Amino acid sequence: MIRHTVVFRLKHPRDSIEEREFLRAAGTLAAIPGVRNFICLRQINPSSPYDYCLSMEFDGRQEHQKYNEHPAHIQFVSGRWNPEVAAYMELDYEIMT
Repeated sequence: MIRHTVVFRLKHPRDSIEEREFLRAAGTLAAIPGVRNFICLRQINPSSPYDYCLSMEFDGRQEHQKYNEHPAHIQFVSGRWNPEVAAYMELDYEIMT
């Protein structure tokens, strides 16, 4: 199992229409085949440089790679993510046994 997370800060003000539209668009990533347990989180720790987290799971590396190559993901990254995200950190975890 792979847990894919990305923490980020938007260029848009908090509680703005642009913020809501971006987060709504991000939610459409949940429909990509192989995505499980998609969730969008808002950071509440004031010392964090990031405001949001997207978290999802994949059955394995192959499903994660298919997600990265899926046209809907590529379109979201180029059309929304790149122009609207000010900073981010991406982390992918595999369960240790």
